[in-house]
Amino acid sequence: MEKKKGLLSWYFNFNLLYRILIGLVLGAILGIIFAAAMSGEALAKVLIWTNFFGGIFVSLLNMIMLPIIISTLIVGASSVSPAQLGKVGIRTIIFYLCTSAVAVLIGLLMGSIFRPQTVLAGFTEAAGRDVAETTVSSVLNNILLPIIPRNIFAVINSGTILPIIFFALVFGLALSYLRISPVERIKNAANTVFNFFDGVAEVIMKVIKGIMQYAPIGVACLVFGVFATNGPRVVGALGVVTAACFIGYALHVVLVYFGLLRFYGGLSVKRFIKDGKDPFITAFVTRSSNGTLPVTMEAAENLGVKKDVYSFSLPLGATINMDGTAIYQGVCAIFIALTVWGHSFSIGQMGSIILVATLASIGTAGVPGAGAIMLLMVLDSVGLPVTAGTAVAGAYAMILGIDALLDMGRTALNVTGDLVCTTVVSKKLGELDESKWKS
Repeated sequence: MEKKKGLLSWYFNFNLLYRILIGLVLGAILGIIFAAAMSGEALAKVLIWTNFFGGIFVSLLNMIMLPIIISTLIVGASSVSPAQLGKVGIRTIIFYLCTSAVAVLIGLLMGSIFRPQTVLAGFTEAAGRDVAETTVSSVLNNILLPIIPRNIFAVINSGTILPIIFFALVFGLALSYLRISPVERIKNAANTVFNFFDGVAEVIMKVIKGIMQYAPIGVACLVFGVFATNGPRVVGALGVVTAACFIGYALHVVLVYFGLLRFYGGLSVKRFIKDGKDPFITAFVTRSSNGTLPVTMEAAENLGVKKDVYSFSLPLGATINMDGTAIYQGVCAIFIALTVWGHSFSIGQMGSIILVATLASIGTAGVPGAGAIMLLMVLDSVGLPVTAGTAVAGAYAMILGIDALLDMGRTALNVTGDLVCTTVVSKKLGELDESKWKS
């Protein structure tokens, strides 16, 4: 990375992960000190300014949420060539989406068992949308039917997440077919549309990188408000969130991935670990599925997967297979719900979380911190929008402060899932060189 020069070069050239962690710690320490040293009225004046600068960060995140959903989902769906959606593609996509759904369920289970919660004073409570009683009729009419938007522009204006995701997926899949049209005019037009949304996605990613440069300041200000009004008792809740996530990651690897390898694929878990550990460690350190892709491909080659299989399934997995992120969504959503509402989600809301997190994973970028952006969508879908000055914003800021640590585990899990899926699908299709599993 090119070193920046200028007055603030010391800030921009310092690792972003460390800056955010420093912002979290500094905001917490200063919040406790100011609360002890100042009277209520004086502290309130300080909080006006910290809430303002923290609110800027929250508003910036909300600003890019819809553009990133629409652009990345359309690009992700239209990047899947219909020609490759044959025996390999369909199996791979079903595998990825099913394991992602199971991962969200594990995350919700971990959150329900550990029940990480703290009480945030000094924040207004976010009003959640009512969810109808969970019956077959309510599921069909209140959850599934509204996914299909009647007016996409009205839906975008209202910011309702699921219909936007549905439209973007349908649009992207239709675009993927037009991109291979034998009619040159249609093919060129489709590629123009694809390039437009691809360009929008790249621009938004650049904007996100800029916003994340402000993240240490935003996190420090938001966490200052949390600790200034609540004291150090909130630290324990973050420890429980971290434990719940990592136990969920471990359970998913052992029960889902190793179970699929051994009992569905009939393959040796020990042999898989021999080559699978390299992309796991690389992903843990880099926090990037895309950045780990060359290492994952090398591991697939060593495991006997043919190139025409892994060259399709691994890049696709880096885009749509986000099992670690899905577990993170479940745990963090329950933490925020317990903190804001004092109770967890209804069955209908949990179903909505599973659906949103699974579908949104298709467009989640394989870059550091993408899961935190995705969490905004999940929270909004269950009536917990991240709005400046609310308890949701305070709880979200706490999660963001430890997000880098959680991101290391979830990225390692994501990459492992890509490799497991590729290996098992390859075995089932008779495309695996099993002689490499005898060593």
